[in-house]
Amino acid sequence: MSRFEADLKPNAVLFDLGGVLIDWNPRHLYRSLFAGDEEAMEWFLANVTSPAWNDRQDRGRAWSEAVADLVEAHPDRSDLIRAFHERWPETLGGAHEETVAIAAELRARGVPLYALTNWSRETFPIGRERFPFLAWFAGIVVSGEEGMAKPDEAIFRLALERFDLDPGRTVFVDDSPVNVEKARALGVDAIRFTGAEELREQLRRRGLL
Repeated sequence: MSRFEADLKPNAVLFDLGGVLIDWNPRHLYRSLFAGDEEAMEWFLANVTSPAWNDRQDRGRAWSEAVADLVEAHPDRSDLIRAFHERWPETLGGAHEETVAIAAELRARGVPLYALTNWSRETFPIGRERFPFLAWFAGIVVSGEEGMAKPDEAIFRLALERFDLDPGRTVFVDDSPVNVEKARALGVDAIRFTGAEELREQLRRRGLL
């Protein structure tokens, strides 16, 4: 590797959390509440506690307001709606251990680790307590604390500036194609996460593993 190539080698990794390092999925909770009725559960998650509704909590809306508004709109489903907040810890599965192992290897090699996550400011402390590896990160941008969320360009810029990251030398790992494309548009070396084996290979190619 030439000196010029070495100078351009990635020098930091910015991870998404949910879907990459952490298994978050409301179905972990709602499969028990719907007693195995997958069709009814999927309708509820798409039309009541929808991704758009949850996105507003990721952008800083208080859970109390979110639940109250939705219960008013769907009073016949009030218990199911309240469960999303009251039993939120049950929406967390375990860690994606193979990806955590990759993060551990990067850390052992001295690669600075950062995270950029769409996550409610009220529930993120639950994740911090449950997943000790989050302490490995030199910094974490939590959308709910910032009032903005991926794929907004502003939150990518905020993370890059806050952590003093060079976009061209930062590897960003996210499972969302939209987020990956937004990061690439800003000059970030973004990898769409499809599994730990492929991620490991991509990081090897970049000289990080």
